[in-house]
Amino acid sequence: MEQHRTGPPRPQQRSQTPLLPSSGPGEAAAVCRVATRPARPVPPVVLALRRLPNPRLTGLGSGLFAAAVMLVFGGLDGLLFDGSAVVYGLLFLPVSALTALWVRPVDLVTAPIAVPIAFAVGMVPIAGGGGEGLGSRIMAVITGLAVHAGWLYGGTLVAGVITTVRKVRLMTQRRQQAAALRTAARRPKPVKSK
Repeated sequence: MEQHRTGPPRPQQRSQTPLLPSSGPGEAAAVCRVATRPARPVPPVVLALRRLPNPRLTGLGSGLFAAAVMLVFGGLDGLLFDGSAVVYGLLFLPVSALTALWVRPVDLVTAPIAVPIAFAVGMVPIAGGGGEGLGSRIMAVITGLAVHAGWLYGGTLVAGVITTVRKVRLMTQRRQQAAALRTAARRPKPVKSK
């Protein structure tokens, strides 16, 4: 269901030293070297973030993660803070961000869908149902969703923005790779001298 990596993938650099064909049998082949930029120092914060676990959850896995964590947070909020909406909302925002960050690139569209469902699941323990029946509990959850819609929209917006940025970056990387492949295909092959 989930795959773990220790850090973000790093692109491998190839030596860019194409050989030019020699004009005669006695001449040595000229080598064209491409200047590379010196590596910038990586800030310590980025190095610390790279050491954190970076799971890749499927669409279902990200929904289950968000729902389970929000159910636990809702229960803890009900026990410790008497169902405080502010505490629950503040706990919902990082869960939304982590869900959007940890979902696989293939399943990016599921994060903004799973986050509101997780918010509703977490509302069950803190919704103050007046009666003992299932109907009163459902009405309390619906009322809680309506009253705390600002937190719901905020967390969904966080997940939507993060997945949109990830998708744009992914599309840009694919476009750059395709352009690099096209330029490599157009490059003339070196002529072998006999």
